[in-house]
Amino acid sequence: MTWAIVINPTSGQGKGAEVGRAVVGYFGKHDLKYQIITGKSAENVSRDLRSFLHANQECEGVLCVGGDGLAHLVLQAVVPLRIPFAVIPAGTGNDFVRALKWPLDDLENLLNIVTTQKPTPIDIGLVDGEWFGAVLSSGFDSVVNEKANSLKWPKGPSKYNLAIALELPRFKPSHFEINLDDRTLSTEAMLIAVGNGSSYGGGMRVCPNASLTDGLFDVMVLAPISKAEFIKVFPKVYSGDHVHHPEVSIYRSKKVKINSSAIAYADGERVGALPISAECVPGAGLTWRN
Repeated sequence: MTWAIVINPTSGQGKGAEVGRAVVGYFGKHDLKYQIITGKSAENVSRDLRSFLHANQECEGVLCVGGDGLAHLVLQAVVPLRIPFAVIPAGTGNDFVRALKWPLDDLENLLNIVTTQKPTPIDIGLVDGEWFGAVLSSGFDSVVNEKANSLKWPKGPSKYNLAIALELPRFKPSHFEINLDDRTLSTEAMLIAVGNGSSYGGGMRVCPNASLTDGLFDVMVLAPISKAEFIKVFPKVYSGDHVHHPEVSIYRSKKVKINSSAIAYADGERVGALPISAECVPGAGLTWRN
């Protein structure tokens, strides 16, 4: 049977091409049958992957070599078909890999496990018909994502930090209506994060206790705080200690509906304007966890 190796050569400032060559070399060394899928646009890659999977319905699995954006694209194709997938970290954030508990620098071990062991089911989020693996969010971070995507410089994680510096002085909290399994919240908030995985933005553990196997989202709500307080608290998101701040609330819910005059992002990809409806779908994905 054949594997699909989907490569984004430009991810991680060219790391995708480097890691892609290493993955292909591993498959050649071990006499594993594979098909490389790559392209200049997400549309082309998605089309070619779907065509390949349609023609190879017994596909052994799909390896996506890139960042969270490529993983997000691959999810749309493999989850409905129940085809196993693995994410090979080669992007800027690699947050879905972090959620799967893989180190970011142990390619050989990751490939050994993927090619010799059976995959296991994990939960996948579904927001208005679109699958996501890590975090769905709205509020300040979505505004920052919008700004970062418009910047041509700098490259890498520093682009996100620059976007924060540009947007924070003029940011204002929004009013959100949030429907959970057991309650409805009507509140002003700076940020709403719906975590299937625990982190986004390259290791920001916004929902530090989120699990890929519990059938529930962790929903983090940050109430309005001063700009000075935000700057003070922000570094704690990398350890997850921000959850102890009195203006941070965590809820657990299988389904979430959010309405506001804001936009949403999932896995760093633009979902669009609210309202949105999301559901944690237990066991919807098949992958390898460390």
